Amino acid sequence: MARPLCVLLLFSISHFPFPRAAAQPVSVVDDRGKAVSLDRPAQRIVTLAPGLTELAYAAGAGGRLVGVARFSDFPPAARAIAQVGDAARVDFERIVALAPELILAWRSGNSARDVERLEQLGYAVYVSEPRRLEHIARALRALGGLAGTAAEADAAAAEFGGAIMALRRGHEGARTVRVFYEMWRKPLLTVNGAHLISDVIALCGGLNVFRDARPFTPTVSAEALLAARPEVVLGGSRPGGDKGYARGWQAQALAPLSNIPAFYVDPDRIQRATPRVAEGAKAVCAALDEVRSRR
Repeated sequence: MARPLCVLLLFSISHFPFPRAAAQPVSVVDDRGKAVSLDRPAQRIVTLAPGLTELAYAAGAGGRLVGVARFSDFPPAARAIAQVGDAARVDFERIVALAPELILAWRSGNSARDVERLEQLGYAVYVSEPRRLEHIARALRALGGLAGTAAEADAAAAEFGGAIMALRRGHEGARTVRVFYEMWRKPLLTVNGAHLISDVIALCGGLNVFRDARPFTPTVSAEALLAARPEVVLGGSRPGGDKGYARGWQAQALAPLSNIPAFYVDPDRIQRATPRVAEGAKAVCAALDEVRSRR
């Protein structure tokens, strides 16, 4: 009788496993300085900006996304997820129907009123706004903690940090290049020194000519740009790659600025605060190196 009893015990163990340890509460501080706390890592997550969708995937939490913002196109799998509106209009009814345990919002892109309403509805909202390169790694680790994917998030953060460190070391002591970053052309829009893009420019030995502007993303006149004396223009608002971007810039710039070299930088790789910023930074550094080589 001992053998059947042994078989029965093995059957019981394999089909009725012992309960796992209960999931532990998690808490992180977002970019508002506000603590975001969950009873357990989130299994259902909604994002309110394409960059946050990408960041969630990078942190290993892509499989937990149940709703994403419009234009969430990277990685390609994000295109199949239900959409919940965009920065201009959040679909609250859709979000409620998706029953998320965590919502990721973009501080300068989403309406503070919308975020407040979501919190009043009882949702935990993590608000993100990386303004320095090291903040991207911090955001990855925070999302990894909130989603229970710390190992994947830590690996992504370390890889990103290594890529940025290599670029930083490669441009220590490089001649400073005065840079105008064209975020948009009509109206002419740029970034100030608090913006992540300005930190990328500095990484490569550049100087953002509108670093002291008061708005986060100021509108500038052609005359102000002329007075700023940039040596190079970077941007992604004109399609066509480097040659197409340069031709577009030369066709519309004031005559004294038309001969300034202009380089295309894929906006998804510099305007979305994700690990792909390392690729955008590499393109920025290559452009500034090209300007230096012409002198």
